[in-house]
Amino acid sequence: MKRTTYAGLVDEQLIGQEVVLKGWVQKRRDLGGLIFIELRDREGIVQLVFSEEFGQDALAVADKLRSEYVVEAKGKVVARDPKEINPKMKTGKIEVDITDAKILATAKTPPFYIQDGINVSEDLKLKYRYLDLRRPEMQKNILLRNRIIQSIHSYFDQNDFIDIETPTLTKSTPEGARDYLVPSRVYPGSFYALPQSPQQFKQLLMGAGFDKYYQIARCYRDEDLRGDRQPEFTQIDMEMSFADQEEIEDVTEGFIAKVMKDAMGIDVQLPFKRMDWDESMARYGTDQPDVRFGMELKDLSDIMKDVDFKVFSGAVKDGGQVKAIAVPGGAEKYSRKDLDKFADYVERFGAKGLAWLKVTDDGFNGPIAKFFKDADLREKILAKAEAKPGDLLLFAADNSRVVANTLAYLRVEIAKEQNMIDESKFAFLWIVNWPLFDWDVDLKRYVAAHHPFTMPNEDDVHYLMNEGEDPHKAYAQSYDIILNGLELGGGSIRIHTRALQEKMFEALGFTKESAEAQFGYFLNALDYGFPPHGGLAIGLDRFVRLLADRDNIRDVIAFPKNSKAVEPLTSAPQPVATKQLEDLGLFVAKPDGEK
Repeated sequence: MKRTTYAGLVDEQLIGQEVVLKGWVQKRRDLGGLIFIELRDREGIVQLVFSEEFGQDALAVADKLRSEYVVEAKGKVVARDPKEINPKMKTGKIEVDITDAKILATAKTPPFYIQDGINVSEDLKLKYRYLDLRRPEMQKNILLRNRIIQSIHSYFDQNDFIDIETPTLTKSTPEGARDYLVPSRVYPGSFYALPQSPQQFKQLLMGAGFDKYYQIARCYRDEDLRGDRQPEFTQIDMEMSFADQEEIEDVTEGFIAKVMKDAMGIDVQLPFKRMDWDESMARYGTDQPDVRFGMELKDLSDIMKDVDFKVFSGAVKDGGQVKAIAVPGGAEKYSRKDLDKFADYVERFGAKGLAWLKVTDDGFNGPIAKFFKDADLREKILAKAEAKPGDLLLFAADNSRVVANTLAYLRVEIAKEQNMIDESKFAFLWIVNWPLFDWDVDLKRYVAAHHPFTMPNEDDVHYLMNEGEDPHKAYAQSYDIILNGLELGGGSIRIHTRALQEKMFEALGFTKESAEAQFGYFLNALDYGFPPHGGLAIGLDRFVRLLADRDNIRDVIAFPKNSKAVEPLTSAPQPVATKQLEDLGLFVAKPDGEK
């Protein structure tokens, strides 16, 4: 029998028509001579009715059906009795009276129920991912991902972009995350690397004259995982020649608006708001702020520089900051025990504690209130912090990085606890005018804030090109797109001359020889007339996760790795046969202590 439609698409318009459906048995109810089957496919569930009245042979088939059996069924669509309508089902106003049916496959009892909201371990779901993906909420996520991808292809095609694949076996350039390496059998001792991004290749395409490139690109980074990270991930990659930052941002906003309309039915307001990096850090303590709520950071350093409380005045004297957030109504909502838990948590950011004050009608309450008895001082603090009686003031006093990280975390955590965030909103925001470099506290050196191919602002080029000037003062023509407090992606205008690119490498600590060894092919290409160009990449997995309202990108990837970078379904990674290693000229060292 040839399927005529999907189970989840059967509706009142098909009443009186014969349909052929194929799918999985979700549920079976046997009333003796009358059997109800809920049939499930990717579009939803519909109720099938088997009885002697419609066909004895079909009823005999239904008698054998069990959960997750695969079945095909033919029958007539009928309206349900008004008393039997199920408003919870999309197909709840109709059912199908089955006249013919056939079992296509039987099934063992699954290790978990094929339904939404199951409470089982993630590893069990990943081990049986093909079953997990049958669940309606998971199918909904993957179908949403497909709609988004189709919308992206449509948009770029309509705007004259060219879809070009770039290599997945390339040269290792270990600047940033660790590369995944692939040994060569033909050239023993040599390795390919899986690309962390198509960055250099898409720039080379600009030099080749393909002025509008895009790709749904697979990328790989060998780094520790967390909720929004996977060893392999997908990004929406684009690059344009002869375009300035504003043009690239306009193109990006255009495809995001199309995706939101096509996939979500939502009209977003254009253009998106723009905020300088410095302003974002000052107001929110982060370069990916959630602007759906207030509770911004307030700088009280000028007020606190001479106070008797040495934690505050000492921090300012040492070149640091004192900042605060005012938690509306927090004086009653948060106990000393709650605040101690926050204090323990923010130690991971380098904070030495968490100072706080509760604002009352008469002044301040709290462990440090005795230092702020002066009425004029209190008024200045309340005015600068925009606090009122009943509020809770949370302070951070340290260097700018510690202060920013501490208060940025507290701001978001408290907003979630107090339901201050309108989850129905999609707040897009550009963070622009980034520093060109960032100090890496672990490596104890400067690294590129975005990547080594980012163009400085025109007014800051002299910092790199002139001897004796500090290149690390330069700001960049770079831009990140933020959605609801998470970075969707980012991009920049690129360096397109060899002289400036060499100076950039020099500022990052490369010698002329090391830059030539790693990037000589790219530097040589710049000798042959490269157009001004720029681009952007957006994380597809994260974009889908946010639109699907999921907490983890693993929910929107068909076959993801777990939090330990293991794929429980296939048990990858696994040791390989000795013969394979010999073919590659490799040997594997045994773990310490193993003979």
